[in-house]
This record gives sequence, structure tokens and C-alpha cells, in this order.
Amino acid sequence: MAPTIHAGVSRWVDEITALCAPSRVHWCDGSEGEYRSLCDRLVAAGTFTPLAARPRSYVCRTHPSDTARVEDRTFICSLKKEDAGPTNHWAEPLAMKQTLLAKFRGSMAGRTMYVIPFCMGPLGSPLSRIGVEITDSAYVAVSMRAMTRMGAGVLRQLEKQGKPGAESAFVPCLHSLGAPLAPGQLDVPWPCAPDPADKYIVHFPDDPSIWSFGSGYGGNALLGKKCLALRIASTLARREGWMAEHMLILSLTSPAGATRYITAAFPSACGKTNLAMLTPSLPGWTVRCVGDDIAWMHVGPDGMLRAVNPEAGFFGVAPGTSEHSNPNAMASIRSDTIFTNVATTPDGDVWWEGMTEAPPAGLVDWHGKPWDPGSGEPAAQPNARFTVPIAHCPVLDPHWDDPEGVPISAIVFGGRRPGTIPLVNEALSWEHGVFLGSTIASETTAASTQQTGVLRRDPFAMFPFCGYHMGDYFAHWLAMGRALGANAPRVFCVNWFRKDAAGHYLWPGYGENIRVLKWMCERMDGEDVAERTDIGWLPKAGSLDLSGLELSETTKNDLRAVDKDGWRREVHAVSDHYAKFEPRLPAALAGELRALKQRLGILSHRIGVQP
Repeated sequence: MAPTIHAGVSRWVDEITALCAPSRVHWCDGSEGEYRSLCDRLVAAGTFTPLAARPRSYVCRTHPSDTARVEDRTFICSLKKEDAGPTNHWAEPLAMKQTLLAKFRGSMAGRTMYVIPFCMGPLGSPLSRIGVEITDSAYVAVSMRAMTRMGAGVLRQLEKQGKPGAESAFVPCLHSLGAPLAPGQLDVPWPCAPDPADKYIVHFPDDPSIWSFGSGYGGNALLGKKCLALRIASTLARREGWMAEHMLILSLTSPAGATRYITAAFPSACGKTNLAMLTPSLPGWTVRCVGDDIAWMHVGPDGMLRAVNPEAGFFGVAPGTSEHSNPNAMASIRSDTIFTNVATTPDGDVWWEGMTEAPPAGLVDWHGKPWDPGSGEPAAQPNARFTVPIAHCPVLDPHWDDPEGVPISAIVFGGRRPGTIPLVNEALSWEHGVFLGSTIASETTAASTQQTGVLRRDPFAMFPFCGYHMGDYFAHWLAMGRALGANAPRVFCVNWFRKDAAGHYLWPGYGENIRVLKWMCERMDGEDVAERTDIGWLPKAGSLDLSGLELSETTKNDLRAVDKDGWRREVHAVSDHYAKFEPRLPAALAGELRALKQRLGILSHRIGVQP
């Protein structure tokens, strides 16, 4: 019997049970006892291996075909193809549902079907959304407990808010591994559909609903994360007048005790988690974490842009995380953590590239085989992850779960660029800030299945996550600026990754990034620390606090230099980038590009960007 009086949920679960034909149905209550029982079940199945060195923590290894986002198998099935836009894969909704219904029919045979009620955002907040995920993966069930507010309390909240029979009160999320078991068939530690062409991550924004088949990994299967919190939420946000963004949220407190909240959008594996948990190198400054990946932002009753973190955990990239780069992340994962595709040590601990200068002896790699340091292969999969509840973060902001959200003073954009883009740049206006956000580019990383090290335009770090036409998304940002008026946050752009001619990073990064945040605060305080340039407001010579850093005068100048030749190449690349969004590119952004070309002394006759 269903543990809810919500007729819409019960009816939907009955329909999926009939379709997928599981051996049993388990309604997740979110309790500690349930979590431990499911982890024990995963250990018995060979999916989890307990870690002796980390209490209540486990390591798992996926199928080699199931290690990252699969963007070419991710679909936005809007009613009209043109509404999906050029950055999304579109399929006709009815045809896709017919295809998937055939896939899901009997797909959970021999398995347990888990019903996971979950809330994105503080439970009971008007800014939150409730989803119900049905899955045949215990790994998904335990991970969703770490990443969301999950369980019986969500069902009670769903029953309280509105008519008990209304399907629209929750977002239905259906997931199957695509690996049914015949009677007597032995299972494997990581069941999935191994053929990449048999994986589907599908969004129906007009329902809204999410159907995912064939992958058990990360955001492909934890459907509250990128699927609901970004792709579906972005469509709801545009419709309802708010923002769903791929952004960290942090609080920054000065030595004088003034606290500001800042959001920042970087592509995956470009330092979001490191910045969200920054350990400042300057004395007296404090950074606390509200969230490391996603921000939902609304105009509050006070007219300020207010943000909530819809998640309740971290799904962080492990490689590169260390006591040097992010000691607070390392402290967060000392216990109660699920590690995926990392290497393991003989004493029951984990390891990945960048964790220590030298690898320990006797490593077992992410395939479960002894690792040979001379093999040329990484010990940990480059997109290896850790999953841990946010409550374990030692620098968690006390207002991280505030149902009203925290007030945002500044928005920061950034990417991984070896040249052209300076260390920090403030936008000339909100419209110019939207221009900067819409043109962000970054070298690709292992978070997707694409080739790494390729420069890719990633507007607002939302290229893989915007659920509708990105030209309309740009227009929505412009409209939000008009709604905020004088209360609009200041907009900045940073680049921690600029290199010199020898290929060395100019900026030390990590905890030293507080120096850039300090300069932003000085700008917001009205201090005379910036000069206007062709590309925006840059630090005046000597205005960045570089005390204690051994940087040459050449490096200091390079960090704030306007590379006009580089920018001339940049604007031509942006022209090509913008052409993809015609005819829905907002006129204001075409105007910002024209204005930049005029400031740089460039004339162009490219279509859609006439000077």
C-alpha cells in the first residue's frame, strides 16, 4: 500500500509498476536505517566496497561506458523544435515517448523499484520544487538521500500544498538502468545499458517530466540534479519570472564584518567547488559556502535578487581536489561519502590524481585492477566524483537553508582561458554583463564525453543545461535586469587560468583568489580602484592587494592587460557564436557587440552584427 494520500503520486507509481514490471516496490522514507540497509545491499551486490579509512564511506566503479554526461544522448522534447534551440538535441515528444515506452516495458524485471520523493530547495519554501523519482537503482536511492531533501517528509509536504490528486504539484522523474534480470540470472556490480546509443536522458518541458534510460551514472540518473534543477527548472524560471543557474553561492565577510553573497558561473571542473569553499589567504576575510553548483534566484519582496541552493549535497569532481586546492572539500569527505571511479589504497582509503604529489604504492585503479604508474593511464577516472551531504562542509553558511534565500550583491562569470581574458573585469552595465556571460568560453574538461582541451563557448556555463532556446534565455536575463533595476547585482568576469608564453599560469589561484574578491568588494563600496577600458572596468595599477605574493612586474601587468589583438580575434569568434542564435538573438546583445567592436576600432560586415 502506498504511504501517501496523494492520489496523483499513487496513480503514477501504479502506472510505472505495470509498465516496468519490477519484482518489488520500495517507497523511500529517507531514514538513516533505510540508508544503511541499502548500502549493505549494495555491498552484498559488489557495487559498493566499504572504506576502512573513512567511516560509513564506500567506493564504487562504474561500467567503462558510463562515466560522464552523455550530451549527444540528452534530449529536450519541447512541442516545437525551434523552442529547443541550437544548443539542444530535439526530438518530437510523442515519438520519443513511444520509443521510451518500449524501452521501459519490463525494464525493471527482477529488480526492486524505488520510489523517491525529493525536494529541491528548502522544504516548505515557496522557492522550492518537489519531484518524485522512480528508479531501479539502489545507488541512485542512496545518492539522492545525500543530494536532496528526500523521504517521508517530502510526501507530507506534497500532501499539504494543494489538491492531493494534482499531478502538477510534483515533477515525475522516471529512471531505469535498462538491465532487467531474467529468473536465475546473476546481476553485475554496475548494471546499465552498455551501448551508448541505448542511453537516453530526456526532458519534456511542457509536461514537465523527465525520463532517463540506460545510464546509472551521476546527473544522468540522479534526476533532481542537472535534469530538474537546471534543464526543467530553467524553462519554469523563464515562464514564472525567476532564474535557474549553474552557479555556486558563497558568502564573503570582510575584516570589518560586512557580509555579501556572491554567485559565480563556471563550467564543470573549472573551480566552482574550490571557490565556493575558499580558504582565504588574506587575514580577516571569511568565505562560507551556500552551494557549489546550482542557484535558483528570485526577486525578493525587498527588490533584491535572492538565491537558494536547490541541492543538499556535493557531487564534486575528485581529481585535482587536495589539501592545497580545497582543504574544506577534503574535510567534508572524511566520512559518510560515496566515491565513484576513484583509485583505492591498500589500507582502505581513496586516491586520485592531484590529491598528493606522488601516488601511494599498491593502488588499485578505477577499473578494479592493480595500477602501474608507468602505464600512462590514470589511476582515477578523470571525471571521478564524491557524493556527500552538504552538512559535512566545515564552512557551511548558517543561512544556506534559508527559505527566503540570500541576497545577491554580485554575479561572477569565468572560464578556463589560456589567453586574452584578463584576471578580472567588471561589466560596464547589466546589459554588458549579459554580453560577457553569453560569450564565456572554456577549454572542455572530462565532465563531458567530449575531447578535453578544446575551446568551447559555454554561455553562462549553461550550454549543456539550458532547457530551451538560448537566444530566449539571453532575453530572459535582460528582462530580469529590467525587473531588478537599481537592485541588480554587479557583474564581473574572472580568468584564473591565463598563461604566459612558456605555458605557466600567471595567477596562483586557490586561496589567493580572495584578492580578486576583495577588489570586487572595494568596487561595490565605491572605492577608486578601477579604470575604464575598451572591455570593461579593470583594476588600476597597484589596486589589487598582492601583498606577500612574489609576482614580477611583467606578470602584474599581464594579468590586467587588454590584449587588443586577442580581443579582435575574440569579437570575430563571438560574431560566429552569436550567428547561431539568430533570429532570436536579442538586439541589445548585438548592440553590445557592435559597441565593443567600435571601442576596439574594428569594422565588420558579418551577418547579424553590422557595425
